[in-house]
Amino acid sequence: MTKVISKATLNDSDAKWIKLKKITWQDPNGKERLWECAERTTRKGDCDAVAIFSVLTKKSDPNYKPETILVTQYRPPVESFCVELPAGLVDEGESCEEAALRELNEETGYIGKVIKSSKIMVNDPGMTNANMRNVTVEVDLDNANNKKVEPNLQEGEFIELHLVEIDTLLSTLNEFSEKGISVDSRLYNLAEGINYARNFNTSIS
Repeated sequence: MTKVISKATLNDSDAKWIKLKKITWQDPNGKERLWECAERTTRKGDCDAVAIFSVLTKKSDPNYKPETILVTQYRPPVESFCVELPAGLVDEGESCEEAALRELNEETGYIGKVIKSSKIMVNDPGMTNANMRNVTVEVDLDNANNKKVEPNLQEGEFIELHLVEIDTLLSTLNEFSEKGISVDSRLYNLAEGINYARNFNTSIS
């Protein structure tokens, strides 16, 4: 059974991925204040990571409804399985777009084509300096390389894939939540946006 076994205070010298920092900053009134935050130690350029919003297409099937790929994995900090977009850190010398295609293949087995990449965005600015780009990738299911796919997971990665119709993304996330699976807030916001856009377009057409 997947679970957290214990928790302990982490000494700064033992931390591999993050460090705790105390920041002294000046507010608009000129008063000095203190702030605590966590900083990544793995940033190789200006961006830590990418999240991949995949759009699966199948032009050979006129009835096919575009899908996206979600992943679920256990996240020890929240002691829960979480549903998220595929994502990963950017390696040294790698562009965010290259990282997105690599991570997509590693976590899902699919190959794709980058459609667009967002500006650098912050994740939890009150807690950490971690940042990322959202990369939209088209996955052509008519491509022979995408017929039978196998993830190329690294040691210690335990990821389950879910293909979800984009039109039902919000309701699917609500179903995950009802089953006790935590939903990544960025993914939920994306689903809310898609749902709002569809309803808004319907209401004015």
